Amino acid sequence: CWYSRPGSQRLLLSLLLLAAWEVGSGQLHYSVYEEAKHGTFVGRIAQDLGLELAELVPRLFRVASKRHGDLLEVNLQNGILFVNSRIDREKLCGRSAECSIHLEVIVDRPLQVFHVDVEVRDINDNPPIFPESKKRIIIAESRPPETRFPLDGASDADIGVNSALTYRLDPNDYFTLDAQNSLEQMSSLSLVLRKTLDREEIQEHSLLLTASDGGKPELTGTVQLLITILDVNDNAPEFYQSVYKVTVLENAFNGTLVIKLNATDPDDGTNGDIVYSFRRPVSPAVVYAFTINPNNGEIRTKGKLDFEEKKLYEISVEAVDKGNIPMAGHCTLLVEVLDVNDNAPEVTITSLSLPIREDTQPSAIIALISVSDRDSGSNGQVTCTLTPHVPFKLVSTYKNYYSLVLDSALDRESVSAYELVVTARDGGSPSLWATASVSVGVADVNDNAPAFAQPEYTVFVKENNPPGCHIFTVSAQDADAQENALVSYSLVERRVGERALSSYVSVHAESGKVYALQPLDHEELELLQFQVSARDSGVPPLGSNVTLQVFVLDENDNAPALLTPGAGSAGGTVSELMPRSVGAGHVVAKVRAVDADSGYNAWLSYELQLAAVGARIPFCVGLYTGEISTTRPLDEVDAPHHRLLVLVKDHGEPALTATATVLLSLVESGQAPQASSRASAGAVGPEAALVDVNVYLIIAICAVSSLLVLTLLLYTALRCSAPPTEGACAPGKPTLVCSSAAGSWSYSQQRRPRVCSGEGPHKTDLMAFSPSLPPCLGSAEGTGQREEDSEGLKEVSLYFKKLS
Repeated sequence: CWYSRPGSQRLLLSLLLLAAWEVGSGQLHYSVYEEAKHGTFVGRIAQDLGLELAELVPRLFRVASKRHGDLLEVNLQNGILFVNSRIDREKLCGRSAECSIHLEVIVDRPLQVFHVDVEVRDINDNPPIFPESKKRIIIAESRPPETRFPLDGASDADIGVNSALTYRLDPNDYFTLDAQNSLEQMSSLSLVLRKTLDREEIQEHSLLLTASDGGKPELTGTVQLLITILDVNDNAPEFYQSVYKVTVLENAFNGTLVIKLNATDPDDGTNGDIVYSFRRPVSPAVVYAFTINPNNGEIRTKGKLDFEEKKLYEISVEAVDKGNIPMAGHCTLLVEVLDVNDNAPEVTITSLSLPIREDTQPSAIIALISVSDRDSGSNGQVTCTLTPHVPFKLVSTYKNYYSLVLDSALDRESVSAYELVVTARDGGSPSLWATASVSVGVADVNDNAPAFAQPEYTVFVKENNPPGCHIFTVSAQDADAQENALVSYSLVERRVGERALSSYVSVHAESGKVYALQPLDHEELELLQFQVSARDSGVPPLGSNVTLQVFVLDENDNAPALLTPGAGSAGGTVSELMPRSVGAGHVVAKVRAVDADSGYNAWLSYELQLAAVGARIPFCVGLYTGEISTTRPLDEVDAPHHRLLVLVKDHGEPALTATATVLLSLVESGQAPQASSRASAGAVGPEAALVDVNVYLIIAICAVSSLLVLTLLLYTALRCSAPPTEGACAPGKPTLVCSSAAGSWSYSQQRRPRVCSGEGPHKTDLMAFSPSLPPCLGSAEGTGQREEDSEGLKEVSLYFKKLS
């Protein structure tokens, strides 16, 4: 037993003396590590206070703490103080160096109070924490080395050595870390620039800063340093070569690409944007012959090159960036002009009056031309020709002297200048030739009026437009130049009804914009047609007009309007007579209506309204034709008079309607011809008003009807030539009517009981009705009725086939 050892005995004696002294003073001290588990032993508090275990319960042994009573607890059975719940030193005391839990132990009989302090010791349970996980730093590449950039240090909630932080930075060539060793100086952490930055080499640096505490094991925290390098204009544009050599033909057209120079600048943004130009001073010959694109460095020909005048161009080009302090790069361009034609003959042109007015009369002399050749004989005999074919000609005046004469009228608007080429060809073999060019400019004369792209324009404007709204822009081009091409616009005033045109529209004199001065109404003014005049500023001024057709688009604000079929009809009432002996499908009447609107707003449909619920009538109405036909054969029980209500409805949103009343009277078969005659007479009135509904459809229907008439005549002739077997029997007259938007076809044949008579073969009648629709009828019936028209024609053909 370790109690038998002298050292152990002395240690036990010391502890007993210390405990006795603490009991005597009324205070005990324990220690425990934070984050200890539940039930962790802290001390034998009953024994250390000199209390017997058996008297803990009778004396009401209890432990009290003002703020932390539930952290520690005493087992009354063995008198041991243990950890009852989680202890967090940082929560209890923060960063205080000392942290303890004060307990009051109370026992009764007699009442005694003991004070116990339990020291909470720190463990390394908190890693260093930076204020943010990513830190963005912007540094200009022009900052010198040894520049310091302050950083926010990390914090550690622990104390002592557990909170002693050290920092380290990822190895790199540009930055190093300077940190103070003091635990309290977190703000002294700095990032130090080691060497000069170059944004063109590295645009962004990503470094990891790590903080480690002094605990065992050590804990770490990190922050990502994202260092963006701002560009500084420290690089001048550079060409790939210092000297460029190119060749170009002397007859190259204007705008021919000579070379495309390319300089590079590694800077960013405007510091890397390059502008190309000729370096000053620029030779007038270079300015005349070449041009440079400042954006892409393209050098193109500008004027006419001439090998005989200048064989080589030396051009200094510079490329300048757009930095605050611009930097420039330079190169030299050598342009060698290649000769196209070494001329043996020599041509001299003397201009007299250039440019010439376009109204110059033919035969006027424009220039004098002389040719010469150093050769002799046939090699020195020079013939001079003018190419290409232009309104000029060469007239020989004396030997090798020619006059350039105007051959026909000029038109500057077609050709504003002529590049004439005079060719002198000698008689050698092979012959040599020489060419000379003369540029003949044509001076403008005000001989062209402003011209519009179209003679008329169609404009669509919704009705109820706001006053002053822009509805169209007219634009006229004048082929003349300068003042002769300056165009101004005005309205051609006229009366629109009882009002002046200028009360409806106006036109801006300079821009040609047309404005509606007031709201337009489709029902009042469906089409506003007027003219806009365009006049130039020449002397004398010339002008032209353009017609504008402004269609006012409709909104569904008009209900369908019924058309009365005859002079005797009133309002929306239609009266018709029909024989009682008609069969199913017989058309007895047609309701016609129009809608002042257009499009879907004017597309009409027809519905038959029943007078009473459950009423059955032997009639129906075509959905889009308005034709009322029988649904079954009529008999004696049918009423002699029928009053039908037809609802006419458009397809607008919302739909508008009108109601037509059709009065049908049943008559005996003998009265049917009179009714048919009256119907034909009643159709004469509106026939004249609808001649132009659909001329082609009427012609087609008439052609078909003519073929049917010929068929009937042939059929009648055959029947008359055949001997009758049962005598001549005259059938009755059933009526078959096929109606369409173009008109109505009616084939009638009386049907009576067959009686023998001597009147010969039966009589067949074919009547054609001309269209009874108004001229303004829109497409409401057009599309839907064409198929019904063709079906009607098919029914007529089948009917005649049955008769035959």
